[in-house]
Amino acid sequence: MRTVRGDVPVEQIGHTQTHEHVLSNLAATAVQQGSVKADAEEIRLDNYYEVRRHHSTFDLVMNDVDDAVEELRAYLESGGSAVVDATSLGLGRDPEGLHAVSVATGVHIVMGSGYYHRDYHPADLDERSRSRLAEEIYGDVTEGVGERRIRSGVIGEIGLGWPVHPVERRVLEAAADAQRSTGAALLIHPGRHADAPLDAMRIVADSGGDASRVIMSHIDRTLFDLDSMLRLADTGCYLEFDLFGQESSYYPLAEIDMPNDATRVDYLVALTERGHGRRLLVAQDICSKTHLRKYGGEGYGHLIRNVLPLMARKGMSPEAVRDLTVRNPREALAIST
Repeated sequence: MRTVRGDVPVEQIGHTQTHEHVLSNLAATAVQQGSVKADAEEIRLDNYYEVRRHHSTFDLVMNDVDDAVEELRAYLESGGSAVVDATSLGLGRDPEGLHAVSVATGVHIVMGSGYYHRDYHPADLDERSRSRLAEEIYGDVTEGVGERRIRSGVIGEIGLGWPVHPVERRVLEAAADAQRSTGAALLIHPGRHADAPLDAMRIVADSGGDASRVIMSHIDRTLFDLDSMLRLADTGCYLEFDLFGQESSYYPLAEIDMPNDATRVDYLVALTERGHGRRLLVAQDICSKTHLRKYGGEGYGHLIRNVLPLMARKGMSPEAVRDLTVRNPREALAIST
């Protein structure tokens, strides 16, 4: 597994959450989209619910290394071993900050690469060719960035809207090229439409990518019936349920009914019973202060403290839970280049 502190044998990695954000900044673009309040007011007990429901510029900036250290220490104490920081370029990626957090806590952090969806693209991205983008991602994974040459261990999260913008498609094609040349897993953020995951997998296939090395994020806000999930599983990709802890009837970015954690576990049980247990991953996608323990949220350890007992109560065997949290992430994040 390639972490910000170097390569680590996968057998040394325990419980892993494959889609988190340790240091990120979604605020400026989200304000431009009109999806959050341009409000820098700090979070208090009397405004916590409203901030968590609607978000704010203060809420969506997670760039404090000390806060990150405090939160990941708590995750480690809960039994966590590693996290994927899915913060791609455009989301405030901070390689040096991630290195500092990992050193201070001992938590293994896998850094993302590539570009998020259209609204977060740098101004000159339109002019970059597929080959140039592939070379950039290849360099991130194999050579690293900054004075420490900190290397990415996953390609993504590659962001897609719906319908997919032509430049987003080019980025995904380049990411598939880099996946093929590096062996790194490709982590995709699909558009908010039920057809988006299969469409993304078609693009990967047409680009010569390896479906078995693709992690499809956000299943739990994109697909809402077992048949759709099974069709996606048939492509060979990993299905990532990564919004554990986020329970709301008021999802701010689309008109969907966000499932609660119990429903997520029901889907995992059903998919496992149908033979897909080794192609499932879990995480929380923490990307705002209101999800951190310091600000009254559940923290990165919510999955360990609360969801794992729920899985046991709903009949998942210890072996199946270990697949979700240890074996599958080890295989998904293994890298040889």
